[in-house]
Amino acid sequence: MHPGQVIAAFLAFLLFAGVGGVLAAGLVMPVVAATGSVTQASSELFDDLPGELGSEEMSEQSVILDRNGKLLARFYMWNRIVVPMEKIDPLMGQAVIAIEDHRFFEHGGIDTEGLMRAAFTNLSGGALQGGSTLTQQYVKNVLVEHSRVSDDPEAYVEATDPTLGRKLREAKMAISLEKSRTKEEILEGYLNVAQFGASVWGVEAAARHYFSHSAEEMTPAEAAVLAGVTNAPNKYDPVLNPENSKKRRDSVLRKMHEQEFITQEEYDEAVETEIEDMLEVNSTPSGCAAAKNAAYFCDYVKRVIQNDETFGEDRAERTQLLMQGGLTITTTLDPDMQKEAHRALVDAIPESDPSKISNAVTTVEPGTGEILAMAQNTRFGKASEKRPRATEVNFSTDKDYGGSNGFQTGSTFKAFVLASWLESGKSLNDMVDAPPRKTFPASSWTYDGCKSWATDTPIRNIEPSAGRMSVLDATKRSSNTGYVTMANQMNMCDIGKMAASMGLQRADGPTDDGEPLRYNTTFVIGTNELSPLRMAAAFATFAANGTYCEPRAILSIKDADDNELSVPDAACEDVLSPKVTAGVTHALQAVAGPGGTGSAAELPGRPTAGKTGTSNNDYDAWFVGYIPQASTAVWVGHSESQTSMFNSTINGRFYSQVFGGAIAAPIWNDYMAPAVEDWEVKDFPKADDKLIYGERKPVPTVLGQDVDAAKQTLTGAGFDVKVGEEGYSDRFPEDSVGWQSSTGRERPGATITIRPSAGPEPDKDSDDDDDDDDDSDESDD
Repeated sequence: MHPGQVIAAFLAFLLFAGVGGVLAAGLVMPVVAATGSVTQASSELFDDLPGELGSEEMSEQSVILDRNGKLLARFYMWNRIVVPMEKIDPLMGQAVIAIEDHRFFEHGGIDTEGLMRAAFTNLSGGALQGGSTLTQQYVKNVLVEHSRVSDDPEAYVEATDPTLGRKLREAKMAISLEKSRTKEEILEGYLNVAQFGASVWGVEAAARHYFSHSAEEMTPAEAAVLAGVTNAPNKYDPVLNPENSKKRRDSVLRKMHEQEFITQEEYDEAVETEIEDMLEVNSTPSGCAAAKNAAYFCDYVKRVIQNDETFGEDRAERTQLLMQGGLTITTTLDPDMQKEAHRALVDAIPESDPSKISNAVTTVEPGTGEILAMAQNTRFGKASEKRPRATEVNFSTDKDYGGSNGFQTGSTFKAFVLASWLESGKSLNDMVDAPPRKTFPASSWTYDGCKSWATDTPIRNIEPSAGRMSVLDATKRSSNTGYVTMANQMNMCDIGKMAASMGLQRADGPTDDGEPLRYNTTFVIGTNELSPLRMAAAFATFAANGTYCEPRAILSIKDADDNELSVPDAACEDVLSPKVTAGVTHALQAVAGPGGTGSAAELPGRPTAGKTGTSNNDYDAWFVGYIPQASTAVWVGHSESQTSMFNSTINGRFYSQVFGGAIAAPIWNDYMAPAVEDWEVKDFPKADDKLIYGERKPVPTVLGQDVDAAKQTLTGAGFDVKVGEEGYSDRFPEDSVGWQSSTGRERPGATITIRPSAGPEPDKDSDDDDDDDDDSDESDD
């Protein structure tokens, strides 16, 4: 547009805006005489400028809170908190009007004097000057905001282009806006949208940032500082440039005094105050690092929003909602449990421990899936020379949620084999072979309903084995050969499907076949790499009487207008019968009780169940345990690589081997004991006798029968028979059965011991007659 067109268009603008007449003729006609009259084309040029501002929605910071409403972290692209006018001190609006637009309540959206001055200065070759009203500045800020929110560089250039054409566009929109908004509404919008510092937008965020209080209570000096910043946010930032800020502040105060917004006394007091004395800077970082020991949980919440279609069609839209949507996200995190979890972890293995061993803990509430705690012994962030072990990898979660590739769970997985065993109708009292070593041939495995992974499988026990034992003892001792013997008698696909129904899936994603786990023949003793969160949620199924709930981190979300948004549901589902879970819990209570591999986790006076786990070469050590109200997984290992923990000195203590029971179980106890100290003590449901003892049958009474006949009677009834040493019996004749180990009900296949009678015990008096004299003397004594 050449100068003649600009002048013509500008005159048309003034005329069509209703501010022409004598003023327009006096100011513009001399120029128009040199450039030509106003034409129909020039008026059409003005008509073609956009007049509607469109959406005035502003980008706002989102906040993440714990379940008690305490702030964990903020997320924003531009640090802004939108507040209504009644939450802003009147001084703030007065300061802005005084310095930016003292005729604000008089004009209809444009200030003709200022606009004409800017136009003529521009036409004469000078830099584009001000002259914009607060309404026009509001329009510009909204257009800039739109360009940033939509990530549209062209729109940003158009909104900030230093041309008269932009001024005309803003002016037309300002006139239109003044017809649909009150002055108070426009002022409120401006105070919320404008930049009030190098890194803050809106007066509320600015007041909190510079003065550590809200914009609801401002002093004249504070209001003047913020009002002065908007002209050049970096130049007049009171932290970055206090001298410039003071000069600008004093200029604003002078204007406020001239326009009678403040008294002489208030003015004098304000200008005498040093900028440094006014400031109480409260930085508001964006991101999870501000959540400190809850940073990894915070990061998980962020990724839930980014990954879930509930919050947008794609990741970019979901991220934009989080960063700009002004969300208030209330999470499931229990701050007291989180504090205890982190303390227990770093007490056991400090972040700077020379062993470089990591640990993590996650707690899930049974029946709801709510994540109560999630911590690890590393600092959240990028590794640095000062903090070489800092990491943004969350050891508790799957890879898709910022986690690792997972960790082998070792014997903790046996809990799911046990659940399958009991569901198939077997019992804890069933006997299984558990030799020190055993090879299971490929032909012995059953894969029905999934891909076969059958191979010849050599298995050994880490600890000494009794050879043959009950399933309960195999669980308590964590016998590998005993449990693989159990799995070898079942369909491996059924075991895998049961585990998957309880939420278990590989931390690095499904297998090439789309299965959640690799069903190789050793998966039953924990060779899949899983996350602590998945393990805690799966064990919570046992505590919740068979109800599995997807882990849930968010209780509620409200948008900037205080509207409730939908949040991911826990999708709770009954996947096991209460009888089976009670049976599993009965066995896992033995593990966490005296003599069990996880006895170090026992909570005295409180029913506790759980399972230890140690992967090959001590790469990983686990304890996953639960009480009726909480399920907690503890993992210990090298997070950077598969590195053995053999012969490690951890926190000053030497370990030749690092078992789950030796390190993970004590951490579990050190965390859970104080965390649940004030909780109600609840009992687990009692296990069904049938699951404990199996299908029991009456044992025939064979007392008095011939030994061979008795053996035939008992074996015919389905019992094994062991003949013990003979013993005296006053009731049963010699060579008949004088004693049997059980006459009640026993499981089929149970061993019944019988002892032949040796007849009545010889008479003691006659024996004494045969004794020597010394014995007689002693007897007399």
